[in-house]
Amino acid sequence: YTLFKEIIKKTGQVCIQIRDVQGVDDNPFDFETVKKNIEDRLNPEFEGQFKIMLVPNITNICYGRGVGYKIEEIVLDEETQKISATKIRAKMREEGDIMKIKRILLSLAVVFGLTSFGSVANAACGNITIANMNWASANFMAEVDKIILEEGYGCSVELVPGATMPTFTSMQEKGEPDVAPEFWANAAIIALNKAIDEGKMHSLNKAPITGLGEGWWVLPHTLKKHPELTTAEAILARPDLFPHPEDPSKGGFHICPPGWNCELSNRNLYKAFDMEAKGWAIVETGSAAGLDGSIAKAAERGENWFGYYWSPTAIIGKYDMRAVDMGAWGGKDNWDKCIVLPEQECGDPKATSWTKSEVYTIVTENFKNTAGSAGMEYFKKRTYPGPVMNGMLVWMGENQAEGADAAIEFLKTQESVWSKWVSSDAAKKIKKAL
Repeated sequence: YTLFKEIIKKTGQVCIQIRDVQGVDDNPFDFETVKKNIEDRLNPEFEGQFKIMLVPNITNICYGRGVGYKIEEIVLDEETQKISATKIRAKMREEGDIMKIKRILLSLAVVFGLTSFGSVANAACGNITIANMNWASANFMAEVDKIILEEGYGCSVELVPGATMPTFTSMQEKGEPDVAPEFWANAAIIALNKAIDEGKMHSLNKAPITGLGEGWWVLPHTLKKHPELTTAEAILARPDLFPHPEDPSKGGFHICPPGWNCELSNRNLYKAFDMEAKGWAIVETGSAAGLDGSIAKAAERGENWFGYYWSPTAIIGKYDMRAVDMGAWGGKDNWDKCIVLPEQECGDPKATSWTKSEVYTIVTENFKNTAGSAGMEYFKKRTYPGPVMNGMLVWMGENQAEGADAAIEFLKTQESVWSKWVSSDAAKKIKKAL
C-alpha cells in the first residue's frame, strides 16, 4: 500500500502486475484472491486509477534502447522494506498451524501482491498447465506436481480446473492443459490410444497410484475374526455374519447411491452371484454420505460390513479396509454389454471380478517439448504407494485441508517416497524451498 501511494503521487495511475507464483514457497494465494484483496484495499479511494493484471513468473526485465518509460526504484521506509512473506510463513509453520498461515496471510495479501513474491522459476523449462481435477487425490497430486516441477525443474506451472472428460477433450482438441495427473481412462480408452498414436498425447505412467480401483470391501476386524473371508465366494456363504440393518435374517450388501454408474453394476452383480438365493438383500445407502456413514458406524461399533467402494479414498485409508477377491474376470462382453447396463438390459449377467481401472498420467506433446526429458522422466517415476495416498486423504479430511496444504505435508514427511522420483539436484532444490 505504501508503494502504491508513492507511485500514484508521481503518475496518477498505476498498473499492478501480479506474478503467477501460487504454490511457490508455500504461497497459498491464487491470482483472483490477491486481486480481490488489492481491490478491497484501494477502492473506493483510488477507483479508476489502477489496473491489475496477471503475468508469468518473470525473472528479468531487459531492454536494449530507449523505450519511452523509466525503470525506477522507489525507496520505502525501513519497516516496509523488511516485510517478508517467506519469513512470516516460516514463523507460522514453526508454530505448527499450516491452516492458520492461510487465514492470517490473507490479511497481508495486499502487501505481498505488490512487494513480495516467492522464489524465481528457471526459464529453461517454460510454462506448463496442469489439470486440477475435482476430487481430492487428483487435487493433491496436481499440487505436488506443481511444487516439484517449479522448485525442482524450474518450470512455471499454472493449475487449471478440470474433470475427466472435459480435460481429455480439451487436451485432444486444444492441446491444453499439458498434464492430467490422474486420468481415469476407461471411458475414453479408444480415443486416448488414437491420440497417442497420432503423437498428440503421451501416457507416461499407467500406475500413478498402487492398489487403485473399484470393487467389494470388508473391514479389517472382520478378517481378524474370520481370516477365511477373503473371497466373495466365502463371504456370500456367510450372510449371518453381515446382518441387513432392516432385516437381520438376511445378509446386507451395501451398494452405490442411486444415479451412480456403479449402482447398475452392483445390482447386476447381485443377480450374477445369485445373492438373493444365498440369503442376501441389497442395502440402499441413498447417498455418498449414507454409504460412508454405514462404513463408519460399523467400524466404530466393531460390526461387520460388506459392499462396494473404491480406492484411493479417505474412507479406505481411515478404516484400513480390505479388498475382496471377487474371482475370475468374466470377459469384456459380459461387462460392457451387460454388467454396466440397466437391469432390464442385462438379462443374463455372469459372475465376474470388477473391471480393471485404467488410470494414467497423460501429457501433451507441448509438455514433452517444454519440460524435456527431465520432466518426462519425473512423471514416469511418480507412483504413489496406495497406503501413502490413502493416508494423505485421511490427513486432508481430518485437517480440513486442501490439496496445496497436503502437498506441503507430503513433501515434508514423505521424502523417502518422492525423492525417488527426481534427480538428486532437484531433490536438494525442493527441500530448500520447503
